[in-house]
Amino acid sequence: MSTISRDEVARVAALARIELRPDELDRLAGELDVIVESIAKVSQVATPEVPATSHPLPMSNVFRPDVPEPALPVDDVLAGAPEAEDGRFAVPQILGEE
Repeated sequence: MSTISRDEVARVAALARIELRPDELDRLAGELDVIVESIAKVSQVATPEVPATSHPLPMSNVFRPDVPEPALPVDDVLAGAPEAEDGRFAVPQILGEE
């Protein structure tokens, strides 16, 4: 039995301001129904003894600690810039403002 109707797909599409053709509504209703059935199967298997996971392998933080350090001197930073003006990066004007 289908749990996602064509009308529900049309309503969600309208809320998301997505225009769908009638054939797309029918196709998406079927595809979403398959997704809902798959989630239901997984829910049947999941038990309190099985911990929830977001990743199949254990993950650890590979980043270094965030330690504040002194900033680079402005002259060193601007040395690699294509153009600098008044101690700042000079970039092309894009908004038409002065």
